[in-house]
Amino acid sequence: GSSGVSLLWSGALLLGLWAQQAWAADDFQHHGYEEMVRALFSVQSQCPYITRIYSIGRSVEGRHLYVLEFSDNPGIHEALEPEFKYVGNMHGNEVLGRELLIYLCKFLCEEYIAGNQRITSLIHNTRIHILPSMNPDGYEVAARQGPEFNGYLVGRGNSRDVDLNRNFPDLNGLMYYYEKNNGKNHHLPLPDKWELQVEPETLAVIKWMQNYNFVLSANLHGGAVVANYPFDKSREARIRGKPTYSATPDDKIFKKLAKVYSFAHSWMHKGWNCGDYFEEGITNGANWYSLSKGMQDFNYLYTNCFEITLELSCDKFPPASALAREWLANREALVSYLEQVHHGIKGMVYDENNNPVSNAEISVAGVSHDITTGADGDYFRLLLPGTYTVTASAPGYQPSTSTVTVGPAEAIQVRINILHSLQHTHSHTQSQKKNRLNMYTIKSFR
Repeated sequence: GSSGVSLLWSGALLLGLWAQQAWAADDFQHHGYEEMVRALFSVQSQCPYITRIYSIGRSVEGRHLYVLEFSDNPGIHEALEPEFKYVGNMHGNEVLGRELLIYLCKFLCEEYIAGNQRITSLIHNTRIHILPSMNPDGYEVAARQGPEFNGYLVGRGNSRDVDLNRNFPDLNGLMYYYEKNNGKNHHLPLPDKWELQVEPETLAVIKWMQNYNFVLSANLHGGAVVANYPFDKSREARIRGKPTYSATPDDKIFKKLAKVYSFAHSWMHKGWNCGDYFEEGITNGANWYSLSKGMQDFNYLYTNCFEITLELSCDKFPPASALAREWLANREALVSYLEQVHHGIKGMVYDENNNPVSNAEISVAGVSHDITTGADGDYFRLLLPGTYTVTASAPGYQPSTSTVTVGPAEAIQVRINILHSLQHTHSHTQSQKKNRLNMYTIKSFR
């Protein structure tokens, strides 16, 4: 009957009416380094006006860490357009994320060409960065073993056998100390000579984070099926060997982000997977097991970026025959999670002469985690629906506070003007001279 048909249609609409008919079985193969690079460049040539390929550095063995960017203006940060990233295959033997991200690249390109409204608006309003493999060297080691031999650790680390997810500077200890002493709650300083203490792959990713003002991110792993959110490291030593929940000041948002992925995934939200049970398919990292020097916590403590860790398969190296089913199980979740970058508030911070103010701090009353404006004076603050008191401040300016109500839809835009403090309005010529000086000092420090 007609009701049955319309039901079918509403189901299809919820899925965004993907144009993707069916990819052939041979589309779902594992990609070694050369195949992966070929796949990325082929997407780039298929969708040249909305993509760009760039390398953020090289692995120990000299393989490029290639990123494919999707945007209506590739290579350019547009003010008020948020930056998003996906990172796969940080553990070389956890390969599903790498494959899913290669398929996602192909999918975004094809859907854009087919005129899919949902994907088109995503690409027009977001700058999307996809790094399918952070550890190409480890992958090659794992792939030589092949899917049959599931060495739990073979190929996990990079070619010097370092686990990259235990290789970021440890900012958690500093954060927990600052919490007790009213110290800084964001953009914590890196230790001296940190560059010498990390692997080339880690260094490349940290520099990448310094160069782009990412707002939201996920990093894709395998070995379980659960969406894991920060903190990964416990605040205290384990009590009688029991892991303890370690909440960020943004705990509620992180839970929501994790749930978005889990519930859009075909079975993650069911909780029972790989012989483990996770309520709603999500977990606080430290509540599962505590981990130091991980990438997820580093994002939150060193940048404006909120990152979660997605564990996507029981089997770390699934056979090629399982890849098509895994793609269908994760496709909607990968797109839905990406769309979350558009929630909360965003806006520009200007001074009294309407010059954008970069690096101004945006703080939300009751949440002890501030974020900062980017180079263009734009900021993005992920928030759940509700009413918030938001303050912008910068050295030499009077802080400015506004009250904002966030709804469930697109990010609310809030423009904030902050005025120079009085002591800074002294004789004009002097301040001009000072500005000129500043310009030169900044130039010479780049």
